[in-house]
Amino acid sequence: MTSVAIIDYGVGNLRSVEKAFAAVGVDAVVTGDKKKLLTAERLVLPGVGAFGMCMSEFERHGLLDLVLNRVEQGTPLLGVCVGMQMLFEESSEFGKTPGLGLLKGSVDRFNETLVVPHVGWNQVVKRSEHPLLANVLTETFFYFVHSYYCEPADESVVVGETDYGIRFCSVIAKGNVCGVQFHPEKSQNAGLQLLKNFANQRFDKP
Repeated sequence: MTSVAIIDYGVGNLRSVEKAFAAVGVDAVVTGDKKKLLTAERLVLPGVGAFGMCMSEFERHGLLDLVLNRVEQGTPLLGVCVGMQMLFEESSEFGKTPGLGLLKGSVDRFNETLVVPHVGWNQVVKRSEHPLLANVLTETFFYFVHSYYCEPADESVVVGETDYGIRFCSVIAKGNVCGVQFHPEKSQNAGLQLLKNFANQRFDKP
């Protein structure tokens, strides 16, 4: 059985994520094969580009019910970048677009006074201790590329925050559902530690 399946729905180059897991000794595979996605121990939902396009391609590949059912069964899921945004109910990017609805809240654009996209290294300040950030110090730098940010309806899901004109949530977790706004595969040792944590720590359903 594959330990981690990185969901391939035709969006972005996912091999760097696969290689990052391999670097910490985790059996991970990029796949759109439903049989593999149904048997993997953990799932990673990546996302690159516009929210609406990602959701459209995700649904076009027939993965919506599969992923929602696996999460309901207790399978840990990690959303990365736009993949984290897809965990929420909707995004305002290019009009209102529904997300997966695994977490209550919305996705909105940074204020027009800020330079967007927000690109480069920035700090993640822990709001609470969580297995996803085990052995990762607060105020550690991670690599970001995004123009939109998540606004959870329930602040208790916010595990880490980052400051870019406003303080926005950059790490979220609720039971077996986790998300990071940054790219762990581009974030050197700290990112590798986070991926290792996701593969090895326990994440129970709420």
